[in-house]
Amino acid sequence: MIYDEGKIISDIRSHLGDSRYTHSLNVATCAKELAVKYGGDVDICYTAGLLHDVLKEQPREQALEFFKENSIALTELELNAQKLWHAIAGAAYIKKNYPELPEAVSDAVRYHTTGKAAMTLDEKILFVADFISADRDYPGVDEMRVRTQKSLESAMEEGLRFTIWELSEKCVPIHPDTVDAYNYTLLNERK
Repeated sequence: MIYDEGKIISDIRSHLGDSRYTHSLNVATCAKELAVKYGGDVDICYTAGLLHDVLKEQPREQALEFFKENSIALTELELNAQKLWHAIAGAAYIKKNYPELPEAVSDAVRYHTTGKAAMTLDEKILFVADFISADRDYPGVDEMRVRTQKSLESAMEEGLRFTIWELSEKCVPIHPDTVDAYNYTLLNERK
């Protein structure tokens, strides 16, 4: 690890409750394993895994203040999708508090929830690791883990399909980045 792992772990510990902290450690471990398997940057994937939910438990008013203080303009959809805030805020937090980290870390954190078209390998790894980390226990997680062992693209496709299905079942808007990621994966990654 070329970054100050102790500082990062102390930081996420101060921001997160026990369950979310454990989840972050599990995602980091999973991301590291996937980086080794698929040729990603181990340091970037592990670090992004640690930091991916750093602001997940931030209260609503505090999050809105963070966006204002950091001149982050949310689209109407983003403003009404609080579940996405931690990824947007987390990326800005990393840039501000960890300027020594490569931008690839904050980019992976930014898109770990929505995805986007033409994701980098490290972004895909974090996206999938968040779905299949050891603490995850939801209907379909075992299938996701099997797909991940076969192909990262297959896991991406399943994760995006699951996300779109879940959001449409709840009758909530789907971020355009998610739709773009799904379409891009279907049209380009299957080749």
